[in-house]
Amino acid sequence: MARFIRLFVVVATVFVGVYCQFNNGFNNNNNYNQRRQQNNNYQPRQVQSLSASCPEANGTFPTRTCDGYIQCTNGVAEEKLCPDGLLFNAQNGPHGYPCQYPLEVDCTGREQTQPAQATDECPHQFGYFKIGDQNNCGKFKNCVDGRGFEFDCPEGLAWNSETYRCDWPDQVSDCDAEAYLGFTCPPDARQFGLGPEEYRFFRSPQDCQRYFICIESKPRLYNCGEGLAFNDLINACDDVENVTGCAGLTSEFRGAPTKLAKFSNQNARNKFNKF
Repeated sequence: MARFIRLFVVVATVFVGVYCQFNNGFNNNNNYNQRRQQNNNYQPRQVQSLSASCPEANGTFPTRTCDGYIQCTNGVAEEKLCPDGLLFNAQNGPHGYPCQYPLEVDCTGREQTQPAQATDECPHQFGYFKIGDQNNCGKFKNCVDGRGFEFDCPEGLAWNSETYRCDWPDQVSDCDAEAYLGFTCPPDARQFGLGPEEYRFFRSPQDCQRYFICIESKPRLYNCGEGLAFNDLINACDDVENVTGCAGLTSEFRGAPTKLAKFSNQNARNKFNKF
């Protein structure tokens, strides 16, 4: 009887072990099949969804936002965002960097952008930004990865946020040319009926080397260069010895305002000195 009981226990133990192993294997196999089915169901939806976003197999394409775009590679799409401050330029071509400064991008119909990622130095991670008010228009900041690098326009020019260049102050909408340059054009003294002069020339009251041209009653600052002075008898730059009251004066003595003399760059400014 005791031997029969031991035999029954052994058989029962084996049966239970086999059943558990089979049941675990069945469950594991079932779970695997479920996971595989889920993966099979997920991948086609992803490919189908992404493929629908690719007008062509390769290239970059706009989204609903101005700084977002779709990168398509062999028909597989990946949604991306330009760095903060830059916008997607759909006209840049397949081989150019897709993100450009706002000046170069038309956002009509997709004006929304990501929230600004401002830092202590910059309102956006990337971009060019004016420094100062309408009376101090000659500085600007270039922001790169949230770091701001300050620059000065060539002497007599102001930063134009609309064109991303240093321009004549009278061409910059948020710059007061007279306050910035420290010069007010005198009233036009021509007789009634003859019409105003197109250009009027005035030597700087503080500096023989510099002079102003008034265009539509707004001043523009010019610099004759070292060794020359503005001769108001001929309305042109002349040897300093030929200009009354200027002979023997040095640039240090002339007393030009600091904001006009400190950042003189004649070569850089010459390209803007055209009417």
